[in-house]
Amino acid sequence: MNKKLIINKTKEFVKSKLGGEGTGHDWWHILRVYKTSVYIGEKENADMFVVELAALLHDIADWKFNDGNSDIGPKLSSDWLKSMGVDEPIINKITNIIRTISFKGGTTNANQETIEGKVVQDADRLDAIGAIGIARAFAYGGYKERELYNPNIKPQKYEDFQQYKNSVDTTVNHFYEKLLLLKDLMNTKSGKSMAKERHRFMEDYLDTFYREWDCIEIE
Repeated sequence: MNKKLIINKTKEFVKSKLGGEGTGHDWWHILRVYKTSVYIGEKENADMFVVELAALLHDIADWKFNDGNSDIGPKLSSDWLKSMGVDEPIINKITNIIRTISFKGGTTNANQETIEGKVVQDADRLDAIGAIGIARAFAYGGYKERELYNPNIKPQKYEDFQQYKNSVDTTVNHFYEKLLLLKDLMNTKSGKSMAKERHRFMEDYLDTFYREWDCIEIE
């Protein structure tokens, strides 16, 4: 099993699927998560073959773009890895990471059982916060035709995944329902450290947003 060849072929496969996607779940998101996963994974002495493949395939068929179906991504990933001759135990480890990586409104089990899963989940969550996380949130909000902000619509606490999928919300509320929660959900030492600065950036951004919304002069 030529691991380097499999990783390079997987990069080509994912790029062909997600290149040019406009909601922030594109190839560039995958590449950032991949690079961050490699950085954290090496510090955590993780199995880098599993880390790299899980990072590359984690959004190959996101439930948000497949009518809420969370099984398509793991199935597509499994089929691809089988075609590449990857051993079954490794495939199972990777697909389990993909199946449980998403926050999903905090309503489903996203706990990672392996260090490889913790590494990739941290990398994915880091890309959801900070400057790029803000840009991605508004890109996706535009795709969903959500209001930027509406002071009459308050953030929600979801009871289950179905409620989360069907919610009518604003992008700013998404900060309180997910993005600002991620700092305290990081798994690794590196993830926790990297999340702090990005979290502060979001808090500063929201302070500025509300001042501009209320037409208060910013000195």
